[in-house]
Amino acid sequence: MNQATKPVRQAQKYPYFEEETSADVVNARMGPDISPRLREIMTAVVKHLHNAVKEIEPSHDEWLAAIKFLTDTGHMCTEWRQEFILLSDVLGVSMLVDSINHRRPSGATENTILGPFYVPDAPRYEHGANVCLDGKGEPMLVQGRVLDTSGKPIDGALLDVWQTNEDGFYDVQQKGVQPDFNLRGVFTSGPGGSYWFRSVKPRFYPIPDDGPVGKMLEAIGRHPNRAAHIHFIVTAPGYDPVITHIFEPSCRYLSEDAVFGVKETLIAEFEHVDDAAAIEKAGFDKPFWRVNWDFTLAPKSPGTKSDAPII
Repeated sequence: MNQATKPVRQAQKYPYFEEETSADVVNARMGPDISPRLREIMTAVVKHLHNAVKEIEPSHDEWLAAIKFLTDTGHMCTEWRQEFILLSDVLGVSMLVDSINHRRPSGATENTILGPFYVPDAPRYEHGANVCLDGKGEPMLVQGRVLDTSGKPIDGALLDVWQTNEDGFYDVQQKGVQPDFNLRGVFTSGPGGSYWFRSVKPRFYPIPDDGPVGKMLEAIGRHPNRAAHIHFIVTAPGYDPVITHIFEPSCRYLSEDAVFGVKETLIAEFEHVDDAAAIEKAGFDKPFWRVNWDFTLAPKSPGTKSDAPII
């Protein structure tokens, strides 16, 4: 078959570029044998991108500035830092994707983003252990239960915990300054689904803002701070895993978390305890904060969305 007799694609309907039908022209060029899911995604992306450009009507200089921003974002990416994920986070897209993929029945603990500082294989501790290894911060006791959506306790659930220290840094950000696995640990729920451990009151901290995403936040009048929180991954056989935070209620950044990670159902109560007997019982030598928090797990869904590649 020579060039003149090759089949003409569907692009015949929109053969030439016109402003009014620009997205249709681009989408019509896709081949007939591509993945249906890829076709669906690219059709929507092109449509909304062209609609945004038509609404904004950028100048050539503005469009080049946008391309330079994306180029700089790519150059900032390294083996340990992903500036595009940070961009997704601060635009609320990471939380939106997470919410879409973790819709759960009423009463189940809500998900939030994992964050970039999770470290697998943290030490396993017995109940009551203190995960604070650097001795900084205000003492805190966290206790509660792991339940299913009917209120039945789940024994043997794993609770993987991590947080920043009093200075607002994770241990992996301060190698040689903080002890390894500072403020990290894995606990197993006991009889009645109970768990408890000791730590320190979390504090707010800034996301990395020394790159193009930080410059963008400054340009649009936003700060880089995350609301004070403790991370958890809670897992048990037969249940959907929960990746979540619990948030400190008095934090000034609670309603303006830089990555939109706060959900109202994840705001805990922090009770200040100064009773001498309670201090001794908790294993502290001074007043402490007490948090009671139950996790509710939903049964594992029989079918989940595929994460198979689409390209």
